[in-house]
Amino acid sequence: MLKTIGFPISHKENEFRRAIVPEHIALMDHPECLYIESGYGNVLGIADEEYEIQGCHICSSIEVLSKDIICDPKIGDADYLNKLNPGQIIFGWIHATQNREITNQIISNQLTAYAWEKMHKMGRHLFWRNNELAGEAAVMHAFQCYGKMPYETKVAVIGRGNTARGAIKILNMLGADVMQYDRKTEKLFRQEIGFYDVIINCVLWDITRRDHILYKSDLKRMKKNSMIIDVSCDRNGGVETSVPTTIQDPVYIVNDVLHYAVDHTPSLFYKTFTCNNSKLIYPYLDRFIRAEHDEVLDNALIIKMGMIVDSEINIFQNR
Repeated sequence: MLKTIGFPISHKENEFRRAIVPEHIALMDHPECLYIESGYGNVLGIADEEYEIQGCHICSSIEVLSKDIICDPKIGDADYLNKLNPGQIIFGWIHATQNREITNQIISNQLTAYAWEKMHKMGRHLFWRNNELAGEAAVMHAFQCYGKMPYETKVAVIGRGNTARGAIKILNMLGADVMQYDRKTEKLFRQEIGFYDVIINCVLWDITRRDHILYKSDLKRMKKNSMIIDVSCDRNGGVETSVPTTIQDPVYIVNDVLHYAVDHTPSLFYKTFTCNNSKLIYPYLDRFIRAEHDEVLDNALIIKMGMIVDSEINIFQNR
C-alpha cells in the first residue's frame, strides 16, 4: 500500500521555506499521495491550483497532519509534534542531537524521524548548498545589523565546511580582509583574537567537548565595537556566550561585543532554498511513498517508533 505525505505550513517566526514545488512534483510517480496545506505556496507566488494541476490534494492543516509522513523543512521547531500519532514519520531538519526537548517529544509520541542533516550521498551531505546558504545569509544579515560594510573590516572565519565556504564567498565578494581557521589552528586563533573586527563561527560543535573556542573572558580581548557571528548557533557551544536568536530579534550585546546567532538564516532567502531543496528531496519522497528506502534514507533514520537509533543522540541525552 502506498504511503501518504503531508506538507504543513510552518508557524515558526519568519519561516517561509517550503519543501516542494510543483515543478518537481511533475517528475514524481505518485503525486496523488501528496497532501498540501491550503495556502502552502502563497509566499512563493504559487497558487494552490498549481499543486492541484500536478495531482496533489489541497486540504486543511488537520488533514495534512494525519498523513503517514510529515515533511517540513524546520520540523525540529514545529509546534504540532505533540499532535501526531504513534507510528507517523517526520522528515526534515530535526537536530535532535542538540535539542533535548524535541527528542523527548519524538520519543514520547513514538514517532519515527528521518533527519535531513544525516542525509549523505557518497560521503557528501545532500544539502551542502543549504549549509552554504546559511553562511551567505548570516553574513549579509549580520553586517546590516552591524552597520558596517565588510570591506571596512578584518574578519576571522572558524571552520572549513560548507557553511564557512558560503560565508567566505560573500565576504570576498564584498571586500573583507579574511583569515580562515579550523580545528587544527584553534590555538592560533585564540592568540590572534584581538586582530579582528568580526569573528564568524561555522564549526559544527562536537557535543562531547566541554570547552569552547571563544570564552566569555575572551570578549575583553576583542577590538572595540566588534561582532561575533555564530552561524552554528549552538547554545553555549563553540562560543560560550552564544544564545540562538531570531530573524525578528537577531542580535544582543555581551561585554560590549555584538552577537548575531540567528538559527535559521537560510529562511532569509527562502525562494533560493525552496527551489534547491525541492529538486533534492522529490526522489526520496517517491521512495517513502513506496516504502522502498535506500542507503541514504536508512542512514538518516535517527529515531524509530520512539526508540533512539542514532548513537549521537544517546551521547547527548546521557550528558
